[in-house]
Amino acid sequence: MGGQDMIASRYGRKNRNRRRRTLLVVPVAAAGLAALAACGSSGTSASSSPAARPSASASASAAARAEGLKTATVSGTTVLTNAKGFTLYSFAPDTSTKSVCNGACAASWPPVKAPASASAVKAPYATIKRADGSTQLTFHGHPLYTFTGDTAPGQANGNGVNAFGGLWHEVPASGAAAPSSSSSSGSGGY
Repeated sequence: MGGQDMIASRYGRKNRNRRRRTLLVVPVAAAGLAALAACGSSGTSASSSPAARPSASASASAAARAEGLKTATVSGTTVLTNAKGFTLYSFAPDTSTKSVCNGACAASWPPVKAPASASAVKAPYATIKRADGSTQLTFHGHPLYTFTGDTAPGQANGNGVNAFGGLWHEVPASGAAAPSSSSSSGSGGY
Protein backbone atom coordinates (compact mmCIF):
# COMPACT_ATOMS: atom_id res chain seq x y z
CA MET A 1 0.00 0.00 0.00
CA GLY A 2 1.36 3.40 -0.93
CA GLY A 3 1.86 6.26 1.51
CA GLN A 4 -1.19 8.10 0.19
CA ASP A 5 -3.41 5.01 0.48
CA MET A 6 -2.26 4.30 4.04
CA ILE A 7 -3.00 7.91 5.11
CA ALA A 8 -6.43 7.83 3.43
CA SER A 9 -7.19 4.46 5.04
CA ARG A 10 -6.15 5.67 8.49
CA TYR A 11 -8.23 8.87 8.21
CA GLY A 12 -11.19 6.95 6.83
CA ARG A 13 -11.11 4.65 9.86
CA LYS A 14 -10.85 7.62 12.25
CA ASN A 15 -13.84 9.33 10.61
CA ARG A 16 -15.92 6.13 10.72
CA ASN A 17 -15.05 5.63 14.41
CA ARG A 18 -15.86 9.28 15.15
CA ARG A 19 -19.25 8.88 13.45
CA ARG A 20 -19.96 5.72 15.45
CA ARG A 21 -19.11 7.47 18.72
CA THR A 22 -21.34 10.39 17.78
CA LEU A 23 -24.20 8.04 16.98
CA LEU A 24 -23.79 6.41 20.40
CA VAL A 25 -23.62 9.72 22.29
CA VAL A 26 -26.89 11.08 20.90
CA PRO A 27 -29.17 8.30 22.26
CA VAL A 28 -27.34 8.27 25.60
CA ALA A 29 -27.76 12.05 25.94
CA ALA A 30 -31.45 11.80 24.98
CA ALA A 31 -32.00 9.05 27.56
CA GLY A 32 -30.27 11.17 30.21
CA LEU A 33 -32.44 14.19 29.42
CA ALA A 34 -35.58 12.04 29.52
CA ALA A 35 -34.60 10.65 32.92
CA LEU A 36 -33.89 14.16 34.20
CA ALA A 37 -37.25 15.41 32.95
CA ALA A 38 -39.03 12.47 34.57
CA CYS A 39 -37.37 13.23 37.90
CA GLY A 40 -38.31 16.89 37.73
CA SER A 41 -41.94 16.20 36.90
CA SER A 42 -42.60 13.41 39.34
CA GLY A 43 -45.81 13.92 41.22
CA THR A 44 -44.59 14.15 44.79
CA SER A 45 -47.40 14.87 47.17
CA ALA A 46 -46.61 17.01 50.17
CA SER A 47 -48.17 16.39 53.55
CA SER A 48 -50.53 19.02 54.83
CA SER A 49 -49.52 18.21 58.39
CA PRO A 50 -47.78 21.22 59.94
CA ALA A 51 -45.33 18.88 61.69
CA ALA A 52 -44.16 17.34 58.41
CA ARG A 53 -42.24 19.60 56.07
CA PRO A 54 -41.41 18.45 52.54
CA SER A 55 -37.93 18.56 51.09
CA ALA A 56 -36.87 21.58 49.04
CA SER A 57 -37.42 19.70 45.78
CA ALA A 58 -40.89 18.54 46.83
CA SER A 59 -41.84 22.08 47.79
CA ALA A 60 -40.42 23.42 44.56
CA SER A 61 -42.60 20.91 42.70
CA ALA A 62 -45.55 21.97 44.85
CA ALA A 63 -44.80 25.60 44.04
CA ALA A 64 -44.95 24.77 40.37
CA ARG A 65 -48.39 23.21 40.89
CA ALA A 66 -49.82 26.39 42.42
CA GLU A 67 -51.44 28.64 39.88
CA GLY A 68 -48.87 31.12 38.58
CA LEU A 69 -46.24 30.56 41.28
CA LYS A 70 -42.61 29.71 40.61
CA THR A 71 -39.37 29.44 42.54
CA ALA A 72 -36.20 31.48 42.13
CA THR A 73 -32.91 31.84 43.91
CA VAL A 74 -32.64 35.27 45.51
CA SER A 75 -29.49 36.08 47.49
CA GLY A 76 -28.65 32.38 47.77
CA THR A 77 -32.10 31.26 49.01
CA THR A 78 -34.69 29.45 46.88
CA VAL A 79 -37.90 31.38 47.43
CA LEU A 80 -41.44 31.38 46.08
CA THR A 81 -42.21 34.02 43.49
CA ASN A 82 -45.27 35.11 41.58
CA ALA A 83 -45.59 34.45 37.85
CA LYS A 84 -43.54 37.57 37.09
CA GLY A 85 -40.65 36.44 39.32
CA PHE A 86 -41.32 38.82 42.24
CA THR A 87 -40.48 37.44 45.70
CA LEU A 88 -43.35 36.37 47.96
CA TYR A 89 -43.41 37.27 51.66
CA SER A 90 -45.09 36.23 54.89
CA PHE A 91 -46.01 38.55 57.77
CA ALA A 92 -45.05 37.33 61.27
CA PRO A 93 -48.26 38.50 63.05
CA ASP A 94 -50.53 36.58 60.62
CA THR A 95 -51.99 33.21 61.56
CA SER A 96 -52.81 30.29 59.29
CA THR A 97 -56.45 31.44 59.20
CA LYS A 98 -56.19 35.23 59.34
CA SER A 99 -54.27 38.05 57.70
CA VAL A 100 -53.80 41.16 59.84
CA CYS A 101 -52.37 43.18 56.95
CA ASN A 102 -55.19 45.44 55.71
CA GLY A 103 -55.61 49.01 54.48
CA ALA A 104 -52.28 50.83 54.06
CA CYS A 105 -50.45 47.62 54.90
CA ALA A 106 -52.13 45.76 52.04
CA ALA A 107 -51.36 48.69 49.72
CA SER A 108 -47.61 48.28 50.42
CA TRP A 109 -47.74 44.50 50.71
CA PRO A 110 -50.39 43.34 48.20
CA PRO A 111 -51.94 39.98 49.17
CA VAL A 112 -51.55 37.12 46.68
CA LYS A 113 -55.03 36.30 45.43
CA ALA A 114 -56.14 32.70 45.49
CA PRO A 115 -57.06 31.01 42.20
CA ALA A 116 -60.71 31.34 41.20
CA SER A 117 -61.19 27.58 41.43
CA ALA A 118 -60.86 26.21 44.96
CA SER A 119 -60.02 22.79 43.48
CA ALA A 120 -56.86 24.33 41.96
CA VAL A 121 -55.42 24.81 45.46
CA LYS A 122 -53.61 21.73 46.75
CA ALA A 123 -51.51 21.19 49.90
CA PRO A 124 -49.19 22.74 50.99
CA TYR A 125 -51.31 25.64 49.71
CA ALA A 126 -54.63 26.72 51.16
CA THR A 127 -56.80 29.82 51.15
CA ILE A 128 -58.12 32.23 53.75
CA LYS A 129 -60.90 34.81 53.62
CA ARG A 130 -59.63 38.37 54.11
CA ALA A 131 -61.43 41.13 56.04
CA ASP A 132 -62.50 42.70 52.71
CA GLY A 133 -64.07 39.40 51.58
CA SER A 134 -61.38 38.50 49.03
CA THR A 135 -59.57 35.17 49.13
CA GLN A 136 -55.82 35.01 49.79
CA LEU A 137 -53.42 32.16 49.03
CA THR A 138 -51.36 30.64 51.87
CA PHE A 139 -48.29 28.37 51.83
CA HIS A 140 -47.71 26.08 54.83
CA GLY A 141 -50.11 28.23 56.83
CA HIS A 142 -48.52 31.57 55.91
CA PRO A 143 -50.63 34.09 53.97
CA LEU A 144 -48.63 35.26 50.92
CA TYR A 145 -47.82 38.83 49.83
CA THR A 146 -45.70 40.69 47.31
CA PHE A 147 -43.92 43.96 48.16
CA THR A 148 -44.19 47.25 46.29
CA GLY A 149 -40.56 48.00 47.24
CA ASP A 150 -39.42 45.21 44.90
CA THR A 151 -39.20 46.93 41.53
CA ALA A 152 -37.77 44.04 39.51
CA PRO A 153 -37.85 40.24 39.62
CA GLY A 154 -35.16 38.69 41.80
CA GLN A 155 -35.25 41.34 44.52
CA ALA A 156 -36.09 40.72 48.18
CA ASN A 157 -36.08 44.27 49.53
CA GLY A 158 -38.84 43.41 51.99
CA ASN A 159 -37.00 40.58 53.72
CA GLY A 160 -36.45 41.41 57.39
CA VAL A 161 -38.40 44.69 57.20
CA ASN A 162 -40.25 45.64 60.39
CA ALA A 163 -43.40 47.44 59.24
CA PHE A 164 -47.10 47.56 60.14
CA GLY A 165 -46.57 45.88 63.48
CA GLY A 166 -44.32 42.97 62.58
CA LEU A 167 -41.50 41.46 60.58
CA TRP A 168 -41.75 40.46 56.94
CA HIS A 169 -39.87 37.45 55.56
CA GLU A 170 -39.30 36.02 52.11
CA VAL A 171 -41.02 32.65 51.78
CA PRO A 172 -38.52 29.80 51.31
CA ALA A 173 -39.64 27.19 48.77
CA SER A 174 -38.60 24.52 51.28
CA GLY A 175 -41.59 25.42 53.42
CA ALA A 176 -39.33 26.06 56.40
CA ALA A 177 -40.85 28.38 58.94
CA ALA A 178 -39.80 31.99 58.76
CA PRO A 179 -37.59 33.06 61.64
CA SER A 180 -39.65 33.83 64.71
CA SER A 181 -40.03 37.49 65.41
CA SER A 182 -39.94 39.27 68.66
CA SER A 183 -42.96 41.18 69.71
CA SER A 184 -42.68 44.28 67.64
CA SER A 185 -44.25 47.61 68.28
CA GLY A 186 -43.08 49.09 65.00
CA SER A 187 -45.80 50.36 62.74
CA GLY A 188 -45.31 52.52 59.80
CA GLY A 189 -44.84 51.60 56.25
CA TYR A 190 -42.37 51.46 53.54
